[in-house]
Amino acid sequence: MGFKIAVAGATGNVGREMLNILSERGFPADEVVALASARSQGTEVSYGDKTLKVSNLEHYDFSDTDICLMSAGGDASKKWSPKIGAQGCVVIDNSSAWRYDSEVPLIVPEVNPDAITTFGKKNIIANPNCSTAQLVVALKPLHDFAKIKRVVVSTYQSVSGAGKEGMDELFTQTRAVFVADPVEAKKFTKRIAFNVIPHIDSFMEDGYTKEEWKVLAETKKMLDPKIKVTCTAVRVPVFIGHSESVNIEFENEITADQARDILREAPGCLVIDKHENGGYITPLESAGEDATYISRIREDATVENGLNIWVVSDNLRKGAALNAIQIAELLVNRGLIKPRKQAA
Repeated sequence: MGFKIAVAGATGNVGREMLNILSERGFPADEVVALASARSQGTEVSYGDKTLKVSNLEHYDFSDTDICLMSAGGDASKKWSPKIGAQGCVVIDNSSAWRYDSEVPLIVPEVNPDAITTFGKKNIIANPNCSTAQLVVALKPLHDFAKIKRVVVSTYQSVSGAGKEGMDELFTQTRAVFVADPVEAKKFTKRIAFNVIPHIDSFMEDGYTKEEWKVLAETKKMLDPKIKVTCTAVRVPVFIGHSESVNIEFENEITADQARDILREAPGCLVIDKHENGGYITPLESAGEDATYISRIREDATVENGLNIWVVSDNLRKGAALNAIQIAELLVNRGLIKPRKQAA
């Protein structure tokens, strides 16, 4: 007997990717249900070679559903996730609504799988921010070896991180530039076509943006509260794939060669680091792939025990949908949940 899975927000970029990955990885589901808001009711979405009709999240009964993959946005998650959890269904939430709740585990399975055991307090597990997920996958094995003191991150984040509207805006603006039409900015604060924007999410009082703060807070929660983290988050005219330039300062000695060897063996990491033209990864090659790619591994001579690395991943997959499904697999593989229909 397999599990019953609901995907809430099934018509969005991440929801569709969740359905694809559930099918690709052969998740042990007997039934998969697609859910969204009332305006998307009746829309058809793909799940493997099947077509699912979208049902209304507001009217759905979760009493016989085992896991809800929630990608309907923070407001919807705040409203629905506690109600769904109270019905005995485990919510794996992709928004920022629950990441900083001390009673909700924030999980990247390659980084802190043991933290999942506390999920039962609210029956909610949080998925990290897309840029944090790939970062901590790369940092964890290095931290275990040489203990990280400080991290400086500059992100180069694709427009798909802003959803379908962001992808549409890059496409529309790029076409407008080529045909000399007026270029209109709706989703982003400035033109994104042939431009970069050092602003993601809302500004905070200290001048950082919420996106930059998320990287700091989530890295500390999942990896080590003692690590100092600073971040500059930048939107770039790329459709899929977030990139990060990461400068790391360690307590103990570590060479670039050691880091390369450690990362080659680390779960979820793929090192592509040749000192030649094209001997590195770009977001274009990461699209559709599961790995967190690491390139440009080199020592930073300006600090003691310093390294620079370049980290790239498909933000819709490892940054969102794939990580959520890996969390669901962790629940199943560790025997933390059983199919409710079978129990009945």
